[in-house]
Amino acid sequence: MRTPMLRSLRKTALDPSTLRADFAASLVVFLVAVPLCVGVAVASGVPAELGLVTGIVGGLLTGLMPGSSLQVSGPAAGLTVLVYEAVTEFGVAALGVLVLASGLLQLLMGLLGLGRLFRAISVSVVQGMLAGIGLVLIAGQLYALAGARAPGNGPANLAGLPGLAADTFSSSTALASFAVGGGTVAVLVLWKHLPAKVRVLPAPLAAVALAVLATAAFGLPVAKVEVNGLLDVVHTPGASSFEVLTGLGGITTVLAFTLIASAESLFSAAAVDRLHSGPRTDYDRELIAQGAGNTVCGLLGALPMTAVIVRSAANVHAGARTKASRVLHGGWLLLFAALLPAALGVIPLPALAGVLVHAGFKLLPLGSLVPLWRTHRGEVLVLTATAVAIVATNMFEGVLLGLLLAVLKTAWETSSVHLEVDDRATGAIRVTVSGNATFLRLPRILDTLESLPRDRPIELDLDALRHLDHACRTALQDWAGRHNAHGVDPVRVPALL
Repeated sequence: MRTPMLRSLRKTALDPSTLRADFAASLVVFLVAVPLCVGVAVASGVPAELGLVTGIVGGLLTGLMPGSSLQVSGPAAGLTVLVYEAVTEFGVAALGVLVLASGLLQLLMGLLGLGRLFRAISVSVVQGMLAGIGLVLIAGQLYALAGARAPGNGPANLAGLPGLAADTFSSSTALASFAVGGGTVAVLVLWKHLPAKVRVLPAPLAAVALAVLATAAFGLPVAKVEVNGLLDVVHTPGASSFEVLTGLGGITTVLAFTLIASAESLFSAAAVDRLHSGPRTDYDRELIAQGAGNTVCGLLGALPMTAVIVRSAANVHAGARTKASRVLHGGWLLLFAALLPAALGVIPLPALAGVLVHAGFKLLPLGSLVPLWRTHRGEVLVLTATAVAIVATNMFEGVLLGLLLAVLKTAWETSSVHLEVDDRATGAIRVTVSGNATFLRLPRILDTLESLPRDRPIELDLDALRHLDHACRTALQDWAGRHNAHGVDPVRVPALL
């Protein structure tokens, strides 16, 4: 059984159409990865080249390993604040040790089978995560469109947009930059309406190429990608750097890196699985792959790595079919950043920002919100709360809030209880309780029972209950005690109480 399957996979990987699709997708992902690698590194307080090193390792090493076939790894914005604080407190030299320890912990978690625990995730939380990341991405990259620097986190970026608009229209340089970025977005939006022969070229690749030509032809004063040599920034941690692991601050940082990187990667895997119909993610193997990548990044003194939903979504939407696309994207990063840095120098940054703005919009589930609201309003509330929390805080905390809301929503829906009061003209009042009696339904249960008259005997029937939690059991006992103290006849309750 296994041999024919392996042969089928090899045949698919070597199919000319598959190779063409993966090749084209790898170029698109490469173009998306460049600003992310550089931007995350700069925001983290380290040389831009270290971000490229992490992207290269994410493509060439993690990309080859099993787990999620279409997910792309590299430096992620979700760890930017933590990395910046770690570099500020411990120095750039200690960063490699912290990342190395995090990678080893991830390897251990994957080997112990803990990655599968992340499969228990609500669809609404995944969609909310995508929407939140899309909003944060759009808000941040709008500044890059105008050649400006984003203020920082999500709320600050959103609050600064009116000022950004005013500054853009008052500066010819900013207007030129915005024209390049806006033109890139326009090409991406309109590309699907062009003839099929033209659409053979991936839209992001065509949009960036046109931006390069327009910038050169009109001599526009826009910022371009700047990359120096990689060898000057790569360094293996020395023995003295491991002292950081002896203090509480270092250990706490390692744990934070490990948990956030693992959560972001595996939540991203769940999201990517919803974007394609190919093989599903093996969560334990994916965690092992992320751990191996972070271990190597630590040995090279680079940034920590996670799976990046923006690159992964771009990879899927560009038509990737196998892991070859993500491996090739790592090769392009290595080739152009290490061997031909001048080739990157002709790419306008606002054009790359335009690619990311378009990618951010594609992460927003705008078309499905109205139908979902008509059928499952609770799911829309979970989705919206997750997205807003990610924008207001960060991805990890936003997803945790979304998961908490999803659990509470499920608990409320599954704790349905039905009370039937048989108030016969003579004799006892019979109260039948069925369903799941949990603390969430206590107000309704107690309101019904406390409204019963005390001058008649009451019989409580709990035989139809599927579940009775401790809070309800205690509340029913207390109610029976109060009623018996003032009623004409003791409440007849089952032995269950």
